Amino acid sequence: MVIKVFVATSSGSTAIKKKQQEVVGFLEANKIDFQQMDIAGDEDNRKWMRENVPGEKKPQNGIPLPPQIFNEERYCGDFESFFSAKEENIIYSFLGLAPPPGTKEPEKSDATEEKSDATEKSDATEEKSEATEDKSDSKDEKSDATNETEAHTEDKGDEGAPEEAQSGQTPPEGQQEGEEEHAATGEEEEEKQGEGEEKEEVEEQEES
Repeated sequence: MVIKVFVATSSGSTAIKKKQQEVVGFLEANKIDFQQMDIAGDEDNRKWMRENVPGEKKPQNGIPLPPQIFNEERYCGDFESFFSAKEENIIYSFLGLAPPPGTKEPEKSDATEEKSDATEKSDATEEKSEATEDKSDSKDEKSDATNETEAHTEDKGDEGAPEEAQSGQTPPEGQQEGEEEHAATGEEEEEKQGEGEEKEEVEEQEES
């Protein structure tokens, strides 16, 4: 397994030269075997690099810039990916190499699995939260339906109340007629009594 670093030795960009030197210098300092592939003087190297860099890693113009790192024909990454792996101390996993004895480096696969487990746990939490929200919404709907039923019952009760009150205040027709007849009879008796008194007075005057 050979690490291939594609560089442009005659690049006019200072930024590109600096990135290339950082990658090469790091590999040399850590005694990692690699091959430096010049794309400036070798058209085959340039063509191979452009064809094998994944589409998502290519810029908008479709032409990837060096340095680009491969392990044989397997793509490892560009300078940004290399720099991140170096900062996280997973450079050997990034390059697809076994770390040398005594090197403390978490395996990339383990880190990926832990991340995957965390993602699954997060998804499960979200699903549980959504289920709780659905249950809460169902309770709210049920409560609203109950309130509507109670309100409807109260309205119906209020509609019947005036009729009951009205029926309680108005006496039956038969009772009204009876009261009127009683009043008329009382007036006739008073008139008769008055006539009797006048008749007695007249008789007393005649006798006297």
